[in-house]
Amino acid sequence: MKATIVNAIRLLAATILYFICFVVISGALLSSASTQPGPEEAGSTLLALLAVSFINTTVLAYIILRSRWSGWKLIAGLALVFFGVNTLMPQIETAVFVTRLPPGMLPRLFLAGAIIAAVFVPLAVAIFGKARSQKDEMPARPRLNMSASVWIGKLAFIAVAYVIIYFTFGYFIAWQSAAVRAYYGDGELRGFIAHITSELRNNPLLFVLQAVRGLLWAALAVPIMSMMKGKWWEAGLAVALLFGVLMNSQLLLPNPLMPPEVRMAHLLETATSNFLFGWLVVVTLLSSRQ
Repeated sequence: MKATIVNAIRLLAATILYFICFVVISGALLSSASTQPGPEEAGSTLLALLAVSFINTTVLAYIILRSRWSGWKLIAGLALVFFGVNTLMPQIETAVFVTRLPPGMLPRLFLAGAIIAAVFVPLAVAIFGKARSQKDEMPARPRLNMSASVWIGKLAFIAVAYVIIYFTFGYFIAWQSAAVRAYYGDGELRGFIAHITSELRNNPLLFVLQAVRGLLWAALAVPIMSMMKGKWWEAGLAVALLFGVLMNSQLLLPNPLMPPEVRMAHLLETATSNFLFGWLVVVTLLSSRQ
């Protein structure tokens, strides 16, 4: 009971810290890129940011507390993953699909994400008592010891699987919304096969891009799988939460560049598809080694 209370207090402190980091860093780098909200919108934004702060901190807290790593090894690994999941992966999509960005905003988005990761992750690790390297740190189990040919086969499967999941969920969830189709300049709703055929004809590089993103997702999963103690499913849960929850929580925030209907459609699409994909990555990489 005492440990539960202590961790709850730590979670509250880390949530407040995340909120402060986000407000200060985003305010310094991104505030000039958007219009100032009215009182009602400011209130809803505040509540949404508190929710995002709590959600993201909870996911990271679970990983920190269940990690066999500690000290700078944990800080470096988790900061890299946090930046990759929370900034790099979503902003790749922004660079490709959002054409209305103010000049210079995309580099500032990357910079803000990097600074938040560099500031918040070490402090969060310290708050949860893992800042000092532990001499009795649990040794890593040989979860990912595979031959090069096995790695190539599994990564190829992951890349193809991500492309399939990406376009399937994108069509059957997001693309069913008239607001989403209007936002991307295509109001016509074709059948699934016709839609994919059209994308292949008009946007073949998009399939290559998503295959590469699938490989990047797998690369981000590897350090989490290596650091998590416990049974294989704890690594699966951690990766699924990172991909499905932490990556997409920012869609809860009001965004002057994306209407609410579009944000909510994408939130449902990517939260479900990435959560599923996170499990698939872990199961694929750990198959025959559970």
